[in-house]
Amino acid sequence: MARLPILSVDEYSDEQRAIHDRIISGKRGAFQGPFNMWVHSPGYLNVLEKVGEFLRYDSVLSPRLSEMAILITARFWTAQYEWFAHEPHALKGGLDPAIIKAISERRRPDNMQPDEAVLYDFCTTLHETHEVSDALFQKATDQFGDKGVIDMIGLIGHYTGVSMTLNACEVEIPDGKENPLK
Repeated sequence: MARLPILSVDEYSDEQRAIHDRIISGKRGAFQGPFNMWVHSPGYLNVLEKVGEFLRYDSVLSPRLSEMAILITARFWTAQYEWFAHEPHALKGGLDPAIIKAISERRRPDNMQPDEAVLYDFCTTLHETHEVSDALFQKATDQFGDKGVIDMIGLIGHYTGVSMTLNACEVEIPDGKENPLK
């Protein structure tokens, strides 16, 4: 059970309800996972969800790459709910199941496409060492452009916050399913 109560819509303030309704009628179409925690601070949720929506749906990164970055972040934090929620999106976005499996096992995937390899190296290096070399930064800029590099940093930063929320608040995956990450 989550450490903060999951409020019913009937318990929401007018501000919480307006944000809830905007989210479920938007691109996401659902209000779940970290939103159930962030709704306790509606101002934070209101701003953060807009950032997340941009990074997930309007970034220059394709769904295959953005979902790969999200899975790398979920694996880094062992964020069970995040992995559970985004693995299907990664598959739908065209990410090779073998790459998903390798990331889940904390291994560098074999046979990545060039853009996947640059993204993997950039994201894992930044997570693990908190910096990237000039050479890796240049590879990322050559591959994704300046905007793509900033979108990628923003994406893994945002999903680090998602992971921290999910883990700190002990948000469980739905319906008593087993945690996907070991």
